[in-house]
Amino acid sequence: MVKRKSMVILDTEIRPGRKTILNLDIARLHNRTKVEIPVIVQRGREDGPVLLLIAGIHGNEVNGVEIIRELISRKINRPDKGTVICIPVLNVFGFLNQTRDFPDGKDLNRFFPGSKTGSLASIFAYYMMNEIMPHADYCIDFHTGGADRFNSSQIRISRDHPELLELAQVFKPRFIVYAPEREKSFRQVATKMGKKVILFEGGKSLDFHKRITMRGVNGVMRTMHHLGMRDFSDEISANEITEPIVINQSSWFRARHGGLFRFFLKDGAKVEKGEIVGSISDPYGSFEHLVKIPHDGYIIGMNHAPIVYQGDALVHLGTV
Repeated sequence: MVKRKSMVILDTEIRPGRKTILNLDIARLHNRTKVEIPVIVQRGREDGPVLLLIAGIHGNEVNGVEIIRELISRKINRPDKGTVICIPVLNVFGFLNQTRDFPDGKDLNRFFPGSKTGSLASIFAYYMMNEIMPHADYCIDFHTGGADRFNSSQIRISRDHPELLELAQVFKPRFIVYAPEREKSFRQVATKMGKKVILFEGGKSLDFHKRITMRGVNGVMRTMHHLGMRDFSDEISANEITEPIVINQSSWFRARHGGLFRFFLKDGAKVEKGEIVGSISDPYGSFEHLVKIPHDGYIIGMNHAPIVYQGDALVHLGTV
């Protein structure tokens, strides 16, 4: 009889074939109420890889929270082999306040690996990297566009880690975008620890988008199937998805005028140089400026704000 490996997370033994809900108890509110971060661990009956699914590093990026909620609700996170760790909301403070950052204005995703005696964001980062990350082999970090910026579904990977391209292709987002790792970000530090991390971007903050949610859910199923954690052959065959487009370089095209902004195309569209994608006008009907694309590419992100200033980012244009 094969002896299964023991697994202990947050001083709790995770038994094979069981679901265990843990609480990462880090901080308290001003009234001394505990702020606990639920960590949902589902272990298969057989040993295998450990996949971490995390969202809510930015508290207002709720579409990632919805993706993990959907995975748990549909019991997709139950592996036959290995373990799936779900953290739907890491930045609980931002989630409660519907803001991106911590109460002290710190961006959690710039404070990894953190410090036990640092700022509140740094303390959260420290416990995440020391209590949870040592158990993970693979990680999918779910994000959305900030403010009014809507992102097409995309996996971001670094050129420095070409082995991640296969994982991104398995996930099958609309786009695979080569993007450098930000200094002191979760992705950078977890990768330095030897973990295989892919970052999913889709939708915008404080918004649910069904298409983005289902891309994320299907992508996790494909990833688990690829890693041999569970057979999702029927689900995968029922959701045929086109191969992702690899974006080698991207940049934001900015507004030359301020005013009322309206878009004519959908995200993900292929565009050609000189193509009109929107218009900017003043509130009084005295002028209307047509927004033309500067070069060929794909719209991987767009500004949904109805009012823009000169210099505001309008279109995130990716080239292959």
